Amino acid sequence: MNAPLQSPENSAASPALTLLIAAPRGFCAGVDRAIEIVERALDRYGAPVYVRHEIVHNKFVVDGLKEKGAIFVEELDEVPDGAPVVFSAHGVPKAVPAEAERRGLDYLDATCPLVSKVHRQAERQIEADRHIIFIGHRGHPEVIGTMGQVPKGMMTLVETVNDVTALSFTLEEPLAFLTQTTLSVDDTAEIVQALQTKYPQIVGPKAEDICYATSNRQAAVKQIAPGSDLILVIGARNSSNSVRLVEVAEKCGTDARLIQRASDIDPAWLDGVGTLGLTAGASAPEQLIREVVDKIAEWRIVEEHTLVTAEEKMVFKLPRQLTD
Repeated sequence: MNAPLQSPENSAASPALTLLIAAPRGFCAGVDRAIEIVERALDRYGAPVYVRHEIVHNKFVVDGLKEKGAIFVEELDEVPDGAPVVFSAHGVPKAVPAEAERRGLDYLDATCPLVSKVHRQAERQIEADRHIIFIGHRGHPEVIGTMGQVPKGMMTLVETVNDVTALSFTLEEPLAFLTQTTLSVDDTAEIVQALQTKYPQIVGPKAEDICYATSNRQAAVKQIAPGSDLILVIGARNSSNSVRLVEVAEKCGTDARLIQRASDIDPAWLDGVGTLGLTAGASAPEQLIREVVDKIAEWRIVEEHTLVTAEEKMVFKLPRQLTD
């Protein structure tokens, strides 16, 4: 337990606020690795280094890398010939590195290794002549990247149990399922159950595709939600794992709001709130957590508690080009 935080602006009449901070929260190993790849690339090649898509879904992180000399683009045709380029942590279709090689671009792949694992699973299922049903969110970069690992028409996307009901495969067709790594654990379990019930022949991965960080952060929210009047989740609206944390809190019966940083907070949200929960998606740095705590302390006396539900010690290796 930390000492209460108090600002001179605190009104003596304001009741103390209990702040429950979830742990684990914030950066995961894949995000740490992706950011370090960009920073090391800048050190090795000098600015500018191009990055295809946001390296991670967090404006604070992206803006910080821009200040160091990173240039973010959506497609490789925006990258000058011969320039170094980094692929984002979400993964890319096979056509992207193929194009980079064709153009002679010096590229670094910052795809999270746990996403790369799903890519390899997809390749194995295609080699086994199975059609893949992929559970994910349409339009998300990870989904686009994973579906781009296999020939067109060999993977079908489902987002809900209703999508499973609409599938028209037969019981004789060889099928497999895989999932996006940043989904709701509970929602995905329901979809997998529906798939297995409808298609008993379907083959799944030996280990769950939803990554450890996503699972751990959702489990941590489930611990703080029942005792909280409101939960703040730090993360971007295009961050799948952050949006899922809001949904998990709401399914626990607790109001939740997604914010990008402290300036997004309306002090009126704290009216009637005695206990506030706080967490951050896997792309949000700890600096933003402390910024939020300091902002809240301007309005209320804060009694800060951290609830630890898991310890994370995962570390991923950097690409060989940056360690040779």
